[in-house]
Amino acid sequence: MTATLSAPIRLGVVNFINTLPLIDGLEGLADVDLVPTVPSLLIDALLAGEVEIALCSSIDYQRSMEPLVVVPAGQLGCTGPTLTVRLYSQSPIESLARVYADTDSHTSVALLQILLREIYAIDPEIVPYDAREHVANRRPLEWPEAMLLIGDKVVTDSPPAVRYPHQLDLGEAWLGHTGHPFVFAIWMARQSLDAERLHTAFAVLDHQRRHNEERIDRMIHDRAVPRGWPRDLAEVYLKERLDYAPTPERMEGLAIFFRKAHEHGIVGDCRTVHTAS
Repeated sequence: MTATLSAPIRLGVVNFINTLPLIDGLEGLADVDLVPTVPSLLIDALLAGEVEIALCSSIDYQRSMEPLVVVPAGQLGCTGPTLTVRLYSQSPIESLARVYADTDSHTSVALLQILLREIYAIDPEIVPYDAREHVANRRPLEWPEAMLLIGDKVVTDSPPAVRYPHQLDLGEAWLGHTGHPFVFAIWMARQSLDAERLHTAFAVLDHQRRHNEERIDRMIHDRAVPRGWPRDLAEVYLKERLDYAPTPERMEGLAIFFRKAHEHGIVGDCRTVHTAS
């Protein structure tokens, strides 16, 4: 890491268990400052200049009011079931007229809309649902007929299965529908970011992700189990379910998602993905 930076690079991050392989250990480095928040707020922080690079919801690349660049040092995705991006329904999914959607992730809501339209031929009303706030205060929304939940709360505060006999893992549904991996979040920066700071950030983030590949068991012991995750489930989740390294196949899955979002009117113009060199 370079020591010539005038100030630490501000990184917008998410403190879900699924981000640990990307961010664990960064808090101890001199050249970065971590700014934690929920996924849906990261794009606003990035555009406002509160952070310089952020692990944004992937759909925000297209929705951003100004062009961004992808920093190919890590991503959060899957090739199959995610365990933590799930639709819960009391009725058969093809009959749904309304879904209460977790406001924590823009990408998951867009993905849900695409899957419901293309697989089930339905276009239910999407009602924003602050699931995090309801979980924190232990006052669920009287168990809505259908709701989309994401993140740790799917495991640590999961709704009772007996109430929701019809469930859909969105990562599994995407793979079955398209045959491609899915990317939920990826490091992004404004195109105006200073080249030296961008280069340093890439080097730091790429090195830490590679280093963390050998530290998964320690993260589970130190961070996942204390948050209420069963150890064996955390191992499957972090080691088998999620993808962290950008690859051509995963970036192609991202491009397909962007094209479908454009076709369905979820985003306007479909920007080509520009990667920081």
